[in-house]
Amino acid sequence: MIDPSMHEGFRYEVLDLIGERKIIFNTPEEIYDMLVFIGSPSRYVIKQIFRKDSDEPVAVTSTQRLFLMAGRYVGKDDPVMAVRAQSGLPAVGEVLEPFSFPHTVAGWMRGSHHGPLMPVGFADDTPTRFDGPPRVVCLGFQLKDGKLIGPRDMFADISYDNARRQALDAADYLRRHGPFEPHRLPLEEMEYTTMPSVMKKLKDRFEAVD
Repeated sequence: MIDPSMHEGFRYEVLDLIGERKIIFNTPEEIYDMLVFIGSPSRYVIKQIFRKDSDEPVAVTSTQRLFLMAGRYVGKDDPVMAVRAQSGLPAVGEVLEPFSFPHTVAGWMRGSHHGPLMPVGFADDTPTRFDGPPRVVCLGFQLKDGKLIGPRDMFADISYDNARRQALDAADYLRRHGPFEPHRLPLEEMEYTTMPSVMKKLKDRFEAVD
């Protein structure tokens, strides 16, 4: 809001991972329409962001999901996001601020559970508890003369300690649900993990209810 160079807004490319479609939203005028879709991140995700006045690229994410490509669970997804900052774009601190809260994400053990996304430095990027909890690291680079200088470990900062504590508390809370929702993903998302093999084994034992 403070930087007038950003008041023209941005264009968001949103992918429908299940329907294999994409749509472009212009913000801020279409932000509520966009939120209807990206509020369901298991299906709709932001792929790219551009400046609306120049089509200059601002951010890009990897949105491929292994289970969608293979039709079954074949391993962990490790998404990556690249974001540009400064010079008419959000400041570095504004880009990092969303990670001061451990948002709930899908993943964790066998890609089948919800867990808190914990910002950590490189030294703590060693998830072992139930193969988690989910973690995110951030590599900061300066661009000079066409070369990337760095990286700097952006989350190796005590100002994220509270987010890490909240993440650990949330991890305890979710793990105590055991194999039940909301810790385990809902059935419609489990269809792409190990669930189909279990259903195939038992399908002949289901009977109609009189």
